[in-house]
Amino acid sequence: VQLQASGGGSVQAGGSLRLSCTSSRRTSSNNGMAWFRQAPGKEREFVAAIDWRGSGTSYADSVKGRFTISRDNAKGTLYLQMNSLKLEDTADYYCAQNRWSTADTQSSRYAYWGRGTQVTVSS
Repeated sequence: VQLQASGGGSVQAGGSLRLSCTSSRRTSSNNGMAWFRQAPGKEREFVAAIDWRGSGTSYADSVKGRFTISRDNAKGTLYLQMNSLKLEDTADYYCAQNRWSTADTQSSRYAYWGRGTQVTVSS
């Protein structure tokens, strides 16, 4: 499985970006998906996850109310709508596919990872 994330860029604080992640295999529609991020000098952290149907989601406290994860299984695409961006949201964002169908927060549950897309938020 190959995952490709896109949509990163530079934005001012308070702005919005939408990240996308496409999968090379249609069967990923049976798997939970997630976004993680890693800021310079910091460890990778969980951002948001969604179950295989798109009905169950999980969010890190730091992004609740600002970020929305969604998926379109017909298109094999995962999204992350990021609003009210803050300086501390600056990081490389990675999409990941769960071994299972659930919206898990632990990175160990995710078997496949895409290459990161960089998000830079400036004042």
